[in-house]
Amino acid sequence: MSRGSRVALVTGAGGGIGRAVAEKLARDGERVVVNDLRAAGAEEVVAGIRESGGEATVAPGDVSDPEAVRGIVEAAREAFGPVEILVNNAGYGQQKPFVELTVEDFDRMIGVHLRGTFLCTGAVLPEMLSSGRGVIVNVASQLGQIGGVELCHYSAAKAGIIGLTKSLAREVSAQGVRVNAVAPGPISTDLVLGLSEEWRRNKAAELPLGRFGEPWEVAETVSFLASDGAALYVGQTLGPNSGDVML
Repeated sequence: MSRGSRVALVTGAGGGIGRAVAEKLARDGERVVVNDLRAAGAEEVVAGIRESGGEATVAPGDVSDPEAVRGIVEAAREAFGPVEILVNNAGYGQQKPFVELTVEDFDRMIGVHLRGTFLCTGAVLPEMLSSGRGVIVNVASQLGQIGGVELCHYSAAKAGIIGLTKSLAREVSAQGVRVNAVAPGPISTDLVLGLSEEWRRNKAAELPLGRFGEPWEVAETVSFLASDGAALYVGQTLGPNSGDVML
């Protein structure tokens, strides 16, 4: 699968890592479908891509809602054609001690991250399998590998994404669809900056690199996994994480 002119759907791309991924894939020559729950954020990203000479369109919607996901994928198809690259990035953060978590907190976290990944993948996978080609990159987190204090539900959702990635890769790789994950460490986004100052200070002190990452650094990893250069990567979880996890 050569780089350029493919249809790439990036969820949660109105800001942060998702925005950086959408912009990088557009620079790679892909036609990018920008999803976000906030239509205004998605439209701003699309406008920037177009001003830079790229091709992009907006497909807002809630990835945890099956009906909305069908609409997102249909909007992509109508604008550019079947999705050939899917980046499951949509998510959010919430810091709470486990004893204070409610069922609603847990269900919403699992719904956006893990259910959203399941729904979006299910909506595009049949056409990928039919064409015998496709790339799926799931955005997990290093906290899905090591856990995080006051982030049990977030860590559980991201661990689920890693497990889904490995299992799906075993199912569909021989049929031409490559499935991998990226597990970033703390990245300078609104999600991480929304955590307590104490959490951020303690986390930064733990990192061998001594700093948080930037969204563009994660986007480079996603771009690589979408390229032919990553042809041998199957069910892998790459870690742009400042050394927080070493495998």
